[in-house]
Amino acid sequence: MLPKKIEAALNAQIQTEAMSSQIYLAMASWAETQGLSGTAAFLYGHSDEERMHALKLVKFVNERGGHAVVPALPAPPRTWKGITHIFQELFVHETKVTGEINKVVDLCLKEKEYTTHNFMQWYVSEQIEEEALARTLIDKLNMIGGDKGGLYLFDRDLAGMIGAKAKEKQGA
Repeated sequence: MLPKKIEAALNAQIQTEAMSSQIYLAMASWAETQGLSGTAAFLYGHSDEERMHALKLVKFVNERGGHAVVPALPAPPRTWKGITHIFQELFVHETKVTGEINKVVDLCLKEKEYTTHNFMQWYVSEQIEEEALARTLIDKLNMIGGDKGGLYLFDRDLAGMIGAKAKEKQGA
């Protein structure tokens, strides 16, 4: 049976992951309206991934005898100053998510809830990848600066990353 403190912490994490999905969906929509189709595709995919993170938590809570709660979410922002701003915001958000995951892991250790601790290790590893990817994309955008040709190539490369990631998940 899932201890109530752990259940509450996991429900809070479900909300965090669901909010991440909404933010990235809003970012994708904005990018698409700016003609950044590769960036939009990347962010739509990222939104879907965050939704799957929330769903994985929902299923875990319910399988352990708890009750996962589907949260109400505030509306995400609608506009950004530019593509670099999007990825800076994405990085800041991912570091906040990492902090929230670490709180759940810490609580699991304090409560000696080792099954949930083990489950949460997947999220710990995932966050390392998420933050590294965001840092890499910001570094590339900083190198590009205001170069429109560079931005075109960056956007095109992001679209290619989606295809490569899909193949990787299929084992191809």
